[in-house]
Amino acid sequence: MKIGFDIMGGDYAPKEAIEGAIIAQKELGEHVRIVLIGDKDMAIHHLNNGGAKTEDFDIVHTTEIIGMSEHPTRAISQKKDSGISVGFNMLATKKINAFVSAGNTGAMLVGSMFSVKPIEGVIRPCLTAIVPKPKGGIGIILDVGANADCKPDVLYQFAILGSLMMKHVYGISDPKVGLLSIGEEKEKGNLVTISAHHIMEDSTLFHFIGNVEGRDLISDKVDVVVCEGFTGNVVLKALESMYFVMKKRGINDEYLESFNYENYGGTPILGVNAPVIIGHGISNSKAFKNMILSARDVVNSNLVTIIHDAFQNIVPPTTQ
Repeated sequence: MKIGFDIMGGDYAPKEAIEGAIIAQKELGEHVRIVLIGDKDMAIHHLNNGGAKTEDFDIVHTTEIIGMSEHPTRAISQKKDSGISVGFNMLATKKINAFVSAGNTGAMLVGSMFSVKPIEGVIRPCLTAIVPKPKGGIGIILDVGANADCKPDVLYQFAILGSLMMKHVYGISDPKVGLLSIGEEKEKGNLVTISAHHIMEDSTLFHFIGNVEGRDLISDKVDVVVCEGFTGNVVLKALESMYFVMKKRGINDEYLESFNYENYGGTPILGVNAPVIIGHGISNSKAFKNMILSARDVVNSNLVTIIHDAFQNIVPPTTQ
């Protein structure tokens, strides 16, 4: 297995990125190789400083960087020698098995859509985020930012994608899927969630438990929380804010620490034809390490093929 890693993406790259790669390489074993994509001289410098052997890594030299504030589509088309562009080209041509970056999120989404492309049948690929549970274990929420507006059939597909991820990556045999709304009753919500509830409750493709509210997010009631990307991103940022405020106030708690994004590293783009992992822009070495390990887990789970096979037999739902 080869994991392509954009070492120039992120606020603290390439130093923290390469330090994370060094830690990850020790945990991955001999059957997984990390391909460092970025400035070769910087890569060798930081590998040497970190006490790593350069021969333990592949290095692909690039000369350009897509900045966090750059227009995604324009940057991808104009900066052909950026780490993101080169990484997606390598992924599309199967020179690597997965691609990881904490760079420009928009560029990562655009690259996924136009290089490896969505899986046939998937209307809109999406992003997930992990939600820790007080009694241990995790849930996921999706979408968290890729699709600000969604139609009911898109939310229906998110339920399928999230259920498959929880089952095959995180080992939950029968994940409980809930639709995020403003009340448990199926008549509650806006026109989109009411229509989505109607088509989700008739599905045999996932275990739908009905509407869930914000207070249910961190409970054991639900494993997969479905919403459009606007709401999901607000929820995600609110949870992150809570964590940082509590830490700033000197509150230390085992459960609170489970909200630290560093523990999970990154999230896959669900619904595209190859494993793509997006990390947080402020990632440090621990986060980068876990980003790479997440890519390994997604590849080993064969999630992309599982999603592809599932969507070949799905009959589009009818909405009212």
